[in-house]
Amino acid sequence: MRSNIFAALLALASLPSIADAACGGNFNTFVNGLKAEAPRHGIDKATAERFLRSIRADPAVLRADRSQGVFQRPFVDFSRRLISNDRINRGRSNGKRYNKTFNRVEQNYGVDRGVLLAFWAFETDFGAIQGNFNTANALVTLAHDCRRPELFRPQIFAAMELYKRGEFDPAKTTGAWAGEIGMVQMLPHDILENGTDGDGDGHVSLKTSAPDALMSGGKMLKSLGWRKGEPWIDEVAVPKDFDWSLSGLGTKKRASEWAKLGIKPRDGQLSNNLPASLILPQGRKGPAFLSYPNFDVYFEWNQSFTYVLTAAYFATRLNGAQVYNAGNPEKGLSGSQMKRLQTVLQKRGHNVGKIDGILGANTRIAVQKEQKRLKLPADAWPTPALLAKLEGKKAP
Repeated sequence: MRSNIFAALLALASLPSIADAACGGNFNTFVNGLKAEAPRHGIDKATAERFLRSIRADPAVLRADRSQGVFQRPFVDFSRRLISNDRINRGRSNGKRYNKTFNRVEQNYGVDRGVLLAFWAFETDFGAIQGNFNTANALVTLAHDCRRPELFRPQIFAAMELYKRGEFDPAKTTGAWAGEIGMVQMLPHDILENGTDGDGDGHVSLKTSAPDALMSGGKMLKSLGWRKGEPWIDEVAVPKDFDWSLSGLGTKKRASEWAKLGIKPRDGQLSNNLPASLILPQGRKGPAFLSYPNFDVYFEWNQSFTYVLTAAYFATRLNGAQVYNAGNPEKGLSGSQMKRLQTVLQKRGHNVGKIDGILGANTRIAVQKEQKRLKLPADAWPTPALLAKLEGKKAP
């Protein structure tokens, strides 16, 4: 399930400041604090009382929050795990089945059908697996937990607002462990802002109506900055003698400039007038893509680089792109090795964020800096040899 963290944080700008909101401590005391705060969000105390009447902490939510090991997989492995011929065929079939809805999404919000189909597939397998966690319990549990209260506490009051409108049942509404609801997994505040009646029945039913879910997802992507008629990624071929330090999301050039440096599309033509970054998910010997401004919007849906690139690539496959050239990437690091790498990088003064064994954006930046310092190909792909060098050991 996705963790729509960035999008939710953006939504906080329009809410009262809760950066220092209380968390932890006695759970009942915490719940009473929510009741007391509710009027600040336009929720009367009686409504808040009814909403929270049967609320309870859910330890299964915390276990799920702390066990997202699937994101430790490298891109090639992860994408092959998620993308199958069956999923491609069902995606294209759903594209035809809901052709009118996708046409409306493209007309109203400018979001390509392949993009929404990919999210729909990955989030819930086209609506088949939406999660069975009690949403109210999940949100309160995660707000009480002190890892990210600034994210989840406002979602509770958004859920209360939906409840006040008759669109949320705290006893029965279910979804993903992180509080997302429906076929494309939207948090309560996203539903308030972007929920759309796509089938014309007067209700926004994200769990049971594909048109509602797809129209709502399209509207949300537009609100996050999706640009109509523009691509998100192109697969490319890169010269072997390329300056690999130019790779990474931090460097942007016009696609025409990349072409002058020898970057060539595997299919069709590059979008020459758009700024783009060269991304190498598994280093210089693996797949290569140019990413455009719309690719950045993916990170406002999900923070995982591997998930985002896989979803973006799958969208191109649904639109007819060929299978990417996997190349022959150098061996990467295991989860425990990645944690060792993050630890040594942190000791060297790099900001890698949490030591979690996941090759995220900050870790990639730190790796590339160390590769430059050591006069190695700076492709941001950490290998056992690099780890050995940084630990002062002999290469394996």
